[in-house]
This record gives sequence, structure tokens and C-alpha cells, in this order.
Amino acid sequence: MGVNTRSEYCLTIKDLPVDERPRERLEHAGEGALSTAELLAIILRTGMGGESVLNLAQRLLSTYGGLPGLARASFAELEAEKGLGKAKTAQLKAALELGRRILLAAPEERFIVRSPSDVAQLLIAEMSHLDQEHFRVLYLDTRNRLLGIETVYVGSLNASHIRIGEVFREAVKRNCAAIIVAHNHPSGDPTPSPEDVQVTRQLVEAGELLGIEMLDHLVIGQQRFVSLRERGLGFS
Repeated sequence: MGVNTRSEYCLTIKDLPVDERPRERLEHAGEGALSTAELLAIILRTGMGGESVLNLAQRLLSTYGGLPGLARASFAELEAEKGLGKAKTAQLKAALELGRRILLAAPEERFIVRSPSDVAQLLIAEMSHLDQEHFRVLYLDTRNRLLGIETVYVGSLNASHIRIGEVFREAVKRNCAAIIVAHNHPSGDPTPSPEDVQVTRQLVEAGELLGIEMLDHLVIGQQRFVSLRERGLGFS
């Protein structure tokens, strides 16, 4: 019988070296020091044959495009994922719902957007690595506090395909005062395209009609971003 490698036998957090265990790192360094995958691994607790719990967490984040994608996935979709099952899916869904309820229960502690870099801080780590374009909408109240983020489109951004009403539908439902939109360029170059400017102009005009201010449109590249408002593109 051959000697197993770590990837074959590190199926639980306890199997990892002490200084690599997410639970111990959380205890001594604080939850803020852990990656999203490490926090997710703590919730999942165990991996499966041939896949460590950290690898399982990383795979899920990659497959669903981060925590927002996991939150949108149905119970049945997650339960069908290799390494999850009913119990782990329930744990994951419960944790994500608790996070959502914290956001709703403590509006005074919501993230406040003061500049384009604040938005980039929220999005760039994940969106700069996506291999498809994702178009996201950030919903804000009258004090520019973040109410939520939704992915509205996945795929090439094309002005003829964007349905303006769909972009603003959730904003109207949430009674938002303003929105910010952002999308990534998988090429890594955040230079806005003519299509980006055209979409921005359409959203600004629609927002004026609806009484919901379109504050900015960010294009995210490889650890870089461009604010169309700062460049005066699409904003009068």
C-alpha cells in the first residue's frame, strides 16, 4: 500500500497541521484573518474521500462565483454537489441566512459607500478572477449605506441585451435611493468599452425617471478598476 499524500488524507480540519487549522487561526488571529474558504471550511467541518474540507470549500466558491452565488443556489442544487449532502447543505444555508439577517437587523452598521474605491474594496478580490463577465447591482439607501448586492447578468455586456427594468426592479422593491453597478472584464483590462458607456447612459436616464440615482459604474479588471463617473463617461 502506498503512502497517502496530504490531499488524500486531510479530510477534516483536525487532519491539518495545527498552524493551518482554520479554527485555531480564528481563535488566535480573529475571524478577519481567515479567507472566505477557511470560514466556509469551518462550517462544512469535513471533506470527502480524496478532497480536503478546504479544497471542498474552494471548489464551491469557484463553482458558484463566491458567497453571493452560494446564497442564490437552491437547496437541491447544493445537495447534489459532491461532498455536501443534506446535512452540510442545511448548515451552509443556515449560515448564509444568518449573515443576511445580520445585515437587515443592524442597518446602522451597514457598509457605507463614500468613494469608488469603497465599492472596489467589496468586489475586486472576487470579480477580478471571474472567467465570465458578471454584472452586479449595489443597492443603497439615502445615506449611501449598502442594502444588498445582486448579480443581474452573467455573460458579455451588450447594451441590446441589458433590460433596464430588470436592473432597477430590485431597487424599486427595496425602495432604494441609489444604485451603483459594476462588471468585470475577464481580459484583466478595466478600460471601459463603448458598450459600457452606452449602458451607463441608459441607466442614468432610467434612474432619473424612477427617482433612483445611478451613482457610478465600475469596470473591474485584474486588481484594477475604472470609475466611469470619475472619467465622465455616460454621466452628464
